[in-house]
Amino acid sequence: MRDVCAEGESGIINILRSYGSLLDYNRSQGSITLTNGSKIKLFSADEPDRLRGPQHHGAWCDELAAWRYPDTWDQLQFGMRLGSHPRTVITTTPRPVSLIRNLVSRTDGSVKIVRGSTFDNAANLAPQALLELQARYAGTRMGRQELYGELLTESDSALWTRQLIEDARIKPEDAPPYFRVVVAIDPAVTSGEGSDETGIVVAGATPDGHYYILEDASMRGTPENWARKAIEMYRKYKCDRVIGEANNGGDMIESLLRQVDASVPYRKVHASRGKRVRAEPISALSEQLRLHMVGNNFSQLEDQLVTWEPDSDKSPDRMDAMVWAVSDLMSGSNALRSLAAMADFCPSCRLPLVKGTRFCPRCNTAIITPA
Repeated sequence: MRDVCAEGESGIINILRSYGSLLDYNRSQGSITLTNGSKIKLFSADEPDRLRGPQHHGAWCDELAAWRYPDTWDQLQFGMRLGSHPRTVITTTPRPVSLIRNLVSRTDGSVKIVRGSTFDNAANLAPQALLELQARYAGTRMGRQELYGELLTESDSALWTRQLIEDARIKPEDAPPYFRVVVAIDPAVTSGEGSDETGIVVAGATPDGHYYILEDASMRGTPENWARKAIEMYRKYKCDRVIGEANNGGDMIESLLRQVDASVPYRKVHASRGKRVRAEPISALSEQLRLHMVGNNFSQLEDQLVTWEPDSDKSPDRMDAMVWAVSDLMSGSNALRSLAAMADFCPSCRLPLVKGTRFCPRCNTAIITPA
């Protein structure tokens, strides 16, 4: 905020100076005073609690799609209450996170969308740089998003689509009884402000070979904090076991869990295969309409599922935890118990079907079950 938005070449300070409107700039306090008495205060999106209390007539939110803490946006909105028409200006690369998708989808007139491409700013950019960007990224997803400002809600190479997720979603009141429930942990290596999240996902299975995501409790915090959260989920859902990805945490995960609850059943798993290989069987469950989100409280997990590209270096912690949980439910005798309730396959599209199914959910073929 200070280095680019305030002091940058086209930042607030230079703009105010060009109009002769700058009275004072206190760099250490992040405070700008105009000649008419108005004040501008600089805040970091990484410190949402600093926005508790202050009130504003207007706000500028830069790179909103990259904000790590959704609470920052909420705290800002609580303070947008001065004057007759407080407004917010957002300038951001339109990544398909839940907040951006919700704002863009509004039809009540409260949001006005202005789009611009990098090439609209060609007069102020190096010609050679523009040629290089065009040669390298023209026609690619990254180019469409970063250069042309398109909101791409899904990745072409992602293993999930939003339609797949929606088709299999169920309401909490329609959830069946589960014969087994687990909570899986994909731990972050560090616990600082810039660290990854620790994935914590609860999943259940039914004897008919269907799997249900019950809660995403992923968080950023100290090892003690996420260990307590995992135990909280274990107790809340009366889980059978806690699963921990031990490549990063090793025996530390079990040690932390035992400090909170010495009796908790625990099994550690090792990532001997790549993320894509581990995730593909779980993605196949979605295609078979056998993996269900229970309710609508999975926006960040679903964002990872539909935007994670298998060849990328990003660490989708929520997705990893979900994959570990469902993989455990599918393994060994659990899988046999689930598959015992499966009928044959659809004669048209070969989709595995549950006993008693009358029509294939994928192609609507009528199923005739032998007497």
